[in-house]
Amino acid sequence: MVSIEPVMIDGHMFVASTVRLPKTTLLAVSNDRGYIMCGALDVGLLNDKLKERGIIAGRAVGVKTIEQLLEAPLESVTAAAGELGISAGTKGRDALLKMI
Repeated sequence: MVSIEPVMIDGHMFVASTVRLPKTTLLAVSNDRGYIMCGALDVGLLNDKLKERGIIAGRAVGVKTIEQLLEAPLESVTAAAGELGISAGTKGRDALLKMI
């Protein structure tokens, strides 16, 4: 099952996506500039093979719900996210606000 719903953070609209797959759930919250995602995100791939795209993204591990994703500290971020002041340890919600 796939669900997509709006999420408001400090008056800013984001889109929360949940994809339920066998034995796992993919979670992401995004806007038109970047996104945070569950542990399925391959930050190394984005930084190495897709570097020229300048993808702004962060990865949180061990999350099972959108709310947990928003509250969790990011485990890793892309180089482009780092340029916005987003770093490992930044709470998901705070990282999204830096993507405004």
